[in-house]
Amino acid sequence: MATTQVETVNTGADKAKLAAAAALVVAALTAFYLFGKQGQLVQWGALLLGLTLAIVVFFLSEPGKALYAFGRDAWRELKKVVWPARKEAIQMTAYVFGFALIMALFLWLTDKTLEWLFYDLILGWKK
Repeated sequence: MATTQVETVNTGADKAKLAAAAALVVAALTAFYLFGKQGQLVQWGALLLGLTLAIVVFFLSEPGKALYAFGRDAWRELKKVVWPARKEAIQMTAYVFGFALIMALFLWLTDKTLEWLFYDLILGWKK
């Protein structure tokens, strides 16, 4: 049986950083609405400043550092992907559309054949 590790915030400092980040988000939203009479520049500036500070505080915590490392590793793996050439991509897209069209026609013909068979021949319900 495979065991999975669940990472939790263990240190008090990390809990405090996450709580501070959450408090900064709430403060930024509150400031956005409180500064409504001061003008949009002040309103949006307070929101962006508060959210920026919350993001900085979050990325200083261990979960934030782990998220950053995950993103960095994901980007590194994404660079290793061999993307198809334009011609290949167009061909594969054409194959998919062609298959979908053929399947749609097949299902339509099957439906109409069964409709004719049951309603017209067996039940005699002519339209």
